Amino acid sequence: MIRLLIADDQAIVRAGVAVIAGAEPDIVVVGEASDGAEALRLARELHPDVVCMDIRMPNMDGIAATRAITNDPGLSTEVLVVTTFDIDDDIFAALEAGAAGFLLKGADEQVLLSAIRSVAAGEGTLDQQLTRRVLRQFAQRRAAVPPILAPDAHGLTSRELDVLRLLAEGLSNAEIGERLFIEASTVKYHLAGLLQKIQARDRLQAVLWGIRAGHIDPFQTA
Repeated sequence: MIRLLIADDQAIVRAGVAVIAGAEPDIVVVGEASDGAEALRLARELHPDVVCMDIRMPNMDGIAATRAITNDPGLSTEVLVVTTFDIDDDIFAALEAGAAGFLLKGADEQVLLSAIRSVAAGEGTLDQQLTRRVLRQFAQRRAAVPPILAPDAHGLTSRELDVLRLLAEGLSNAEIGERLFIEASTVKYHLAGLLQKIQARDRLQAVLWGIRAGHIDPFQTA
């Protein structure tokens, strides 16, 4: 079971996500928080697998809460940012704070559920509608952003590089498998090797590393 904590200052949004996620046989909603401080407290108390985190909340915003949760050695919780706001500084701050992915509010129910499952599995996720725009803006800013991952990672195979570049298109393992004519399980194997070699926590962090390492040109990403 995926243990889910929902953090949003709007009760109607929390209720909506709870209804959608709670109806799934593999997801249980363990708590709801109305601000970042409560989200952090409940994360430490309930140890959820995933927090669906709004960015702009009172008392402590979602970015500060994300940073505190991902930096807490006592937690193995992943953060999925779900926000009303499109590309802006908040998104990059959330990525730097350790968010495993993000979606725009209003995303299709199945997209939301898939994102929760992907983040819980340690794969991370990025809304396909936003992937290329996020990565391009990230690339433009990367000179001013301190490295997240080890800069001296080497030894990627050609297949791992193929997987890395397709991750930058926001593709799932199944979709990458279709592109490369291999099974999704084989994609998962290559992805695991890639993440281990570059010391990345998830696929989103791998893409950010790929930009910094020069393996991905976000301006040519299809």
